[in-house]
Amino acid sequence: MIIDTHHHLWNYNPVEFDWIDDEMAAIRKSFLPADLQATLVNTGVEGVVTVQARQSLEETDWLLKLASENDFMKGVVGWVPLADENIQQILEGYKSNPWLKGVRHVVQGEPDPEFILGRDFNKGISLLKNFNLVYDILIFEQQLPNTIRFVDQHPGQQFVVDHIAKPKIKINELEPWAKNIKELAKRENVSCKISGMVTEADYKLWTEEQLNPYFETVLEAFGPSRLLFGSDWPVCLVATNYSNWLDIVKKTISKFTKEEQDLILYKNAQRIYNI
Repeated sequence: MIIDTHHHLWNYNPVEFDWIDDEMAAIRKSFLPADLQATLVNTGVEGVVTVQARQSLEETDWLLKLASENDFMKGVVGWVPLADENIQQILEGYKSNPWLKGVRHVVQGEPDPEFILGRDFNKGISLLKNFNLVYDILIFEQQLPNTIRFVDQHPGQQFVVDHIAKPKIKINELEPWAKNIKELAKRENVSCKISGMVTEADYKLWTEEQLNPYFETVLEAFGPSRLLFGSDWPVCLVATNYSNWLDIVKKTISKFTKEEQDLILYKNAQRIYNI
């Protein structure tokens, strides 16, 4: 069995999805549950965790509704206004929803480099464990030092790093990302998604060999008990197809035992996201 812990769904419009630039024109369209189900045929992927793409409660509610209607959608990582003074009441409103497994904020898009250390934001983060919600960390690699300081404020919170913290694969730059991701991995409450790597490389010219040092770093840093498979579909389609990415991940983790591979492919997802 395989659980894909990172994919998106959306009804495309050019205003709300203005981050989809000309280079990514292939994904300037809607991607809905039926599209993903068709993609998953013959992959062995039986369940998915759907992750927010827009920072709105409207989208969170829409994803939760889709999850309630589609058995293969096992959970949602939505968005909530963590810095809002009413965040406690907002979280209470979702308490009885069985599909909300975690929340995420697009920290990589925040112009303030200190955003992740903000008082109100961290007050919201401190409440998540009371609701058994994971926090997905979406950052660029240069934000890792502040992210380490951020995580250290919340030792009881389960964190998952998206896209191995987006190292500069395109220019084959390993440091200081490698040093910082290893430091972050020392925190046992932090796990990491093997996802989003090909889109940090050159969409057309990336190679498997180019990815290997980044794979090796996270495999060593987090080990099989804190790594999860994620496709980042449909974003990945600008650089590769779903099956190809899954095959690369399977090949990369084949050095582990069958039990350890199962942890990465589905068991860690079940445990961390309470599936």
